[in-house]
Amino acid sequence: MKTTILIIDDSRFQRKANEGTFGRAGYCVLSAVDGEEGLRIARDKIPDVVLLDMMLPKLDGPALLHVLKNDRRTAGIPVIVLSSLPQINAAKLKSDGAAAYFEKSQLATQKGSSELISTVEGLVSSSRINR
Repeated sequence: MKTTILIIDDSRFQRKANEGTFGRAGYCVLSAVDGEEGLRIARDKIPDVVLLDMMLPKLDGPALLHVLKNDRRTAGIPVIVLSSLPQINAAKLKSDGAAAYFEKSQLATQKGSSELISTVEGLVSSSRINR
């Protein structure tokens, strides 16, 4: 069974880059361009992991993280926060339920992409053990 990842990002460039990275790594990739669409897909498809941008139209990242973590259908899905803002408080996001945090600038390198994939793989393994 393929691991399904949901990428929620309004940046077409970032979305396509992550779709390519995870598609090449063998993942089933779903994507959404705003928070409302991301929430619908998360509830409908129940992906194994969500990659969540913080600055989104319609329903922003912090609000969407809160909804996902407080909905019994989606609470168990690990959420990795991606942000282009280095001042985002990673500790606060983790206390709100984010499993990990990456600055988008980190992902521009092969090392950063590899670290993101490793993080996803670790979260998926842990999540499946706990189900």
